[in-house]
Amino acid sequence: MAETVLSFVLDKLSTFLREEGRLLGGLRQEVQFIRDELGHMRAFLREAEAKEEDAQPRLQEWIKQVREAAYDTEDILDEFVARFARHRTTGFYGSVRSIFSSIKNLRARHRVASEIQSIKSRINSISEGHQRYQSEYGISAQGSNSLSAVNNTTWRYSRDDALLVEEAKLVGIDQPKKHLISQLLRGDDCQLKVVSVVGMGGLGKTTLVKKVHEDLEVRRHFPVRAWVTVSETCDFQDLLKDLIRQLHREGKKPVPQPIESMTTTELKESVKDFLQQAERYAIVFDDVWDVEFWNTIKFALPESSCGNRVMLTTRKADVATASSIESRGLVYRMEPLSIEDSWTLFCNKIFNGGNCPGHLMDVAKGILDKCEGLPLAILAIGGLLSLKDINRIDEWEMVRGSLGGELEGTGKLDRVKKILSLSYSDLPWHLKICLLYTSIYPEDYKIGCLRLVNLWIAERFVEGREGMSIEDVAWGYFSELVNRSLIQVTRVFYEGMPGNCRVHDLLREIIISKSREQNMITITTGQPTRWPSEKVRRLVVHSSSSNNTQHHQQRRSYCFDHLRSFVTVGSTNPLLYKTLLSEVLGSSKLLKVLDFHGQETQEEIPNEIFKMFHLKHLDLYGTRVERVPKAIGKLQHLEFLDLGDTGVRELPMEILKLQKLRVLRVYQQVDSSDDDYGYHGFKAPSNMGGLLALEILGYIDASSGSTIVNEIGKLTQLRELQITNLRREDGKELCSSLANLTSLRELSVASIGKGDDHEIIDLNHHHPSSSFLQSLRMLLLSGRLEKMPQWVVHLHGLVRIDLNWSGLRGEEDPLQSLQHLPNLSRINFCGSYQGEGLCFKAGGFLKLKRMHLKRMEGLRWMRVEEGALPRLHQLILDLLPLLEELPLGIQHLSQLQVLYLYEMSSEMIEKVENQKEESEDYIPEVVIGYYTDDGEWRERSLWEEKEKT
Repeated sequence: MAETVLSFVLDKLSTFLREEGRLLGGLRQEVQFIRDELGHMRAFLREAEAKEEDAQPRLQEWIKQVREAAYDTEDILDEFVARFARHRTTGFYGSVRSIFSSIKNLRARHRVASEIQSIKSRINSISEGHQRYQSEYGISAQGSNSLSAVNNTTWRYSRDDALLVEEAKLVGIDQPKKHLISQLLRGDDCQLKVVSVVGMGGLGKTTLVKKVHEDLEVRRHFPVRAWVTVSETCDFQDLLKDLIRQLHREGKKPVPQPIESMTTTELKESVKDFLQQAERYAIVFDDVWDVEFWNTIKFALPESSCGNRVMLTTRKADVATASSIESRGLVYRMEPLSIEDSWTLFCNKIFNGGNCPGHLMDVAKGILDKCEGLPLAILAIGGLLSLKDINRIDEWEMVRGSLGGELEGTGKLDRVKKILSLSYSDLPWHLKICLLYTSIYPEDYKIGCLRLVNLWIAERFVEGREGMSIEDVAWGYFSELVNRSLIQVTRVFYEGMPGNCRVHDLLREIIISKSREQNMITITTGQPTRWPSEKVRRLVVHSSSSNNTQHHQQRRSYCFDHLRSFVTVGSTNPLLYKTLLSEVLGSSKLLKVLDFHGQETQEEIPNEIFKMFHLKHLDLYGTRVERVPKAIGKLQHLEFLDLGDTGVRELPMEILKLQKLRVLRVYQQVDSSDDDYGYHGFKAPSNMGGLLALEILGYIDASSGSTIVNEIGKLTQLRELQITNLRREDGKELCSSLANLTSLRELSVASIGKGDDHEIIDLNHHHPSSSFLQSLRMLLLSGRLEKMPQWVVHLHGLVRIDLNWSGLRGEEDPLQSLQHLPNLSRINFCGSYQGEGLCFKAGGFLKLKRMHLKRMEGLRWMRVEEGALPRLHQLILDLLPLLEELPLGIQHLSQLQVLYLYEMSSEMIEKVENQKEESEDYIPEVVIGYYTDDGEWRERSLWEEKEKT
């Protein structure tokens, strides 16, 4: 783990030397030396840490020393910058202050020089250990760029075990097996086709594909077959030799003798020559980690007309897609076992197919929940429990409470840990540290993707790239972790924008263990007593109700002098929170991240915060803060300020001093019980256009007139913009300002008023530039429209559009101007149309997946022509009192998965029930939503109810 920390600190040291190096004076060479020495150790660490578990305590202690030296170097330099970079003043008084400051700081500079010299001495001593251990453990100076061969043997055995799983032990495999076999045997295509099976480690991809590969019908259809285990550390030449031997053995031909001396090119040609002369073949490449492997091996696979097949297993979605897309093959995403299949597999393993005793039922289900349908984990934990006395419930409870500890050890669950850890080990350092950071969230916590990504940026885990915003780079990191099956997206905000995510419980236990090893994050839920001794770098406060006790540090002694981040997750204990905050603000001078997200007990911004020179991220979302003091201007390194869902309505002029501010959110819902009525914004200073670094701005109150609307046009870096209380007469000025925002992706505009009382939004000003808002992906308009703005039909990149309270008349059917937008996938209409009917015409909305129609009180009928909405998955009809029957032509919606009927008339529900009786397959599912007499929202599936009846 020290290698990850070291890479992070080295990156920061390089940035420091580039941006602040001139402040160091004669100390610059010393810092350069430290950076270079740590850099030499990094490659060694990469391989040494692979052996750390089996290493002697001396090597483990050396690795810890490297990590702490890296951390301490970062601390000293941050303290140096805070002291010497904060007083850059000009003018006469500035010069006088600078003289006094210089005299005052001579002693401080001397102290910093001594500390840097001390670090240098430590580095020299550590470097000697580097040379010694390099020789002692036989580790090369260059290290390894991939997983150490130390673990490779174990991994090979694990894969061999997967191939030997007995059919009797498999559960839930029949349907996917039949599906894959049908894909292999389909005779409607003759070209080479690739079938890729993708999913996280431990799902049983290898086992499934092996059963398909060994199926009797598949064996008869493909006379020539081969199975090649690729793995992350394969030698490509050895792989080709193995493939040649298998092919010749299957074809009952002698293996060419000179293969041992062949080059890679010659080996590929040998494979290709054999396959061109052979009958139909089916080859499996198991455990592929890299797109480059496929790009290389595909040239050895001839494109014959025999209907040849390749199957491939991988943890990475991009590998699966790249290998299958060229051949128009299939990407099969393997899912976890269902609850029923998981329980069957669990009982088969422990009770030999019998029933679980009643007294063990609750604890058994609790343990099984941890496995989350992962067959490998169910079998491994089942094997552990099969050794326990079924009459001793306390032994089972002990297993449930110590699963994290079991994964850290070398017992029955060691194989689970190794397989899940493999994906982690394959990550580059910047993705490792981002994944480790997810350990700040409690078990089963609904992780907000946007908040997580913003914290990555604030913690400086994200490296800037030329031509890309830092947010785009961070979302790229997130996508890569999803692609590698390490993070699971659970809710999508709109197409391409994840809303919530989670990490598999067992993978999370491993992440927590690795995070703890390097003292990366400290989590507490209990009441502290005293704080000085153990260094804490990132402190996270959880709700005391969380049961994640194995990671919580209770009643420990902490030292906050080195603290960089203070983050709260969930609704925390008020007394604990206030005690910790007081301690943190009183002793932490290096804080960069303060996140009080959702802390309702926080009523004001503490004055100590304005002394935090390094502070970059201040999240006050959901607090009771109502005022921002003028002292906010002192936080000149602040990049992120979130005052969403607070009482703040105005910002002081001093906000304009924050020239590094990228994200500014200030808003509160107009009606907390109904989000249809939008948000209050904030009154901005008249010179708001001076915040040139702003990329995200919301919600700015435009009721003061054209001056502030004009200022918006100066913020040319904006990617997201939300405007409230726009006056009708300022519409033309706003269009003029928007023309300057060439990077804008999300735009929300609301006029003055609420609901039906909204003033008209007048944005129908055609702009001559063909580039007008061409980068826009999401558009939200809240307010009356006389007609749709003409420029909307030219927004070819638009993915989502919301129209609220537009009140368009019958002759201004909004569907007409939107139906041919090529990328539109989501529509939300609320009170947007006064006509009696809507018609979806053939060839319209070709990519629309979700449509929500709400509060259209005059709507009586809907019609869907054949060829319209071909990809619609969800249709939500909400508060449409006059609509009493399903859309005419709904049977044309072949991809429709669910129809939601929210607060619809009883007549409508009755008609739907009658139609279900008449036709069993016209729609997959109908869900009814309604409020109970107690005011609680309920949803129920009409079809499930009918089936039960």
